[in-house]
Amino acid sequence: MSILKLKPAYKDYLWGGHRLVDEYNMEYDGDILAEAWTLSCHPDGPSVIMNGENEGKTLYEYIQENGQEVLGTHCRRFRDFPILIKFIDARDDLSIQVHPNNGFALSKEGQYGKTEMWYVLDAAPGAFIYYGFKREVSREEFAQRIKDNTIQEVLNAVEVHNGDAFLIEAGTLHAIGKGCLIAEIQQNSNVTYRVYDYGRKGKDGKKRDLHIEKALAVTSRMPVIRKGEGYPHIADCDYFTVDKLNLDGNLTYRMQGRVSEESFLSILILDGEGTLSNQNEKVPYRKGDSLFLPAGSGDWQIEGKCDALVTTIREKASPIRVGVDIGSSEVQIGIVNNEQHLIAVSQYPFDRCRTADENIDDLAERILSLLKENDIPLDQCIGVGVGIPGTIDRKNGKVLYSNNIQWEDVSIVQRLGRVIPCPVRIANNADCAALGEAVAGAGKDYSDVAMFTLGGGVGGGIILNGKVFEGGIMGGSEIGHMVIRSGGRICTCGRKGCLEAYVSVPALLKNAETECGKALTLDEIFDRYHNGDEVIQQVIEEYIDALGVGIVNIVNMFRPQLILLGGMMSKYTEDLISPLQKIAEEESFGGSHGMVPEIKAAKLGKNAGMIGAANL
Repeated sequence: MSILKLKPAYKDYLWGGHRLVDEYNMEYDGDILAEAWTLSCHPDGPSVIMNGENEGKTLYEYIQENGQEVLGTHCRRFRDFPILIKFIDARDDLSIQVHPNNGFALSKEGQYGKTEMWYVLDAAPGAFIYYGFKREVSREEFAQRIKDNTIQEVLNAVEVHNGDAFLIEAGTLHAIGKGCLIAEIQQNSNVTYRVYDYGRKGKDGKKRDLHIEKALAVTSRMPVIRKGEGYPHIADCDYFTVDKLNLDGNLTYRMQGRVSEESFLSILILDGEGTLSNQNEKVPYRKGDSLFLPAGSGDWQIEGKCDALVTTIREKASPIRVGVDIGSSEVQIGIVNNEQHLIAVSQYPFDRCRTADENIDDLAERILSLLKENDIPLDQCIGVGVGIPGTIDRKNGKVLYSNNIQWEDVSIVQRLGRVIPCPVRIANNADCAALGEAVAGAGKDYSDVAMFTLGGGVGGGIILNGKVFEGGIMGGSEIGHMVIRSGGRICTCGRKGCLEAYVSVPALLKNAETECGKALTLDEIFDRYHNGDEVIQQVIEEYIDALGVGIVNIVNMFRPQLILLGGMMSKYTEDLISPLQKIAEEESFGGSHGMVPEIKAAKLGKNAGMIGAANL
């Protein structure tokens, strides 16, 4: 079943009429039908599938069972189903109200803000809408006029006619006037702040609540400049693109299209009747119907006589992503553009005295602050990636265990998602560094890359076919904890003979101190190495031999095209690469008859983790 016909959720708000039942075939028994939510995954009123093998399921349940792929690649940037479509019958005036943007709504209400568009289906003579202010209004005047019930005097009243369209962006004060019948496409949100309601009372006999303080905080008090609605689309924004479809039944009786992998297709029938075909399936339609075609459905054809609104989700304009690299002592936040350039960076000490939740909440606020400081709207962010040391459950968004930062069973994705209105992904920070180098650093021309991060420990990541390799169980690759000496040195993990026990920076420093009888810095070690110090030369040769064993093991298992050396030791790779390349050529299975990867130094340094995380 590729065409889903949806049954709306019904709302009986006090200002509604009965035209949706009388004229739009809505199966509803009540006296008042104000709204019919024809395409909805919102918990306040989900649409239900009416046909085929999925009959009786909500649209939300269908998506959960079939995966996010049915929404399309352009919807990956949304945490939830992106839109809500409804019919609105205003027998009486709606309240004067405003919707918040994503950032405000998520922080205060736990759901998205709302940008919406109205398409006027029918308007009584003289019917109008309120659409922003006539002139600029100060916050003080706005507040006073709400108090005095004179707000209508400064509002922009626009007379409306059949076929008019208006884009109501978040922050725009607005209201639908009586006598209007409207199709609305909006963000998937039910957040509304009322500032004036004509003194009406609800079903409980009490005046309906106003939300004045919140409205004052989110309302744009400048006049709205109406953009070119109607060309080339009825409405087009980062949340939805809406086009008009018209078949007159004579000259234009049939229209064809294609549903790509990029976006689902919604068709809202405003008038007429006929059939919709897709994948050898034909479904009849009539006035008021809502039809949903999943992404990747392929060619479709509509026949008959109809007016309809067709809604898709386009690629986001000028997107950015945020990459976070959490270390044991420092957190780095970077804003990354489509060209993989860091356009802004913030860093601060990691506070071990705070709880995990406190650190995550602080991180969320710092992400929002960095965007604000750089005049980047939150809506431009299509994803946040976080690299974290330790064992990560990427599927469920949890840090299972991190000794470095003392976190255990921490649901970081869920907590960040309370404030951040886009998908959040996590991975081990070494995997993020490897991914960063693969997409923007020394490995950007290769699809299969293995990276050794040589620092306080030994981490690393495996990138195969451009993606982080995690294996079949949680945790990913732990390059530093392959055993290279049975019964060898004790490792920080408690086992003996791990690579980390031989080639981490502390291991090298300790070995040099033991052999020389005094503590040396890395710079001092390599200065002595260059000056021919025989003891240090032996220490470095042992280091190279141990690292070479680790590299050969990875080459034999994964056959990468490239080996990268990063971390603190990347500064000294000029002395390491040539002998390591020789070991790889001599010791890798197949030797010169096989494909031995090139060994290079990582290029991005501390930036690799942020760029990699942003690409999760």
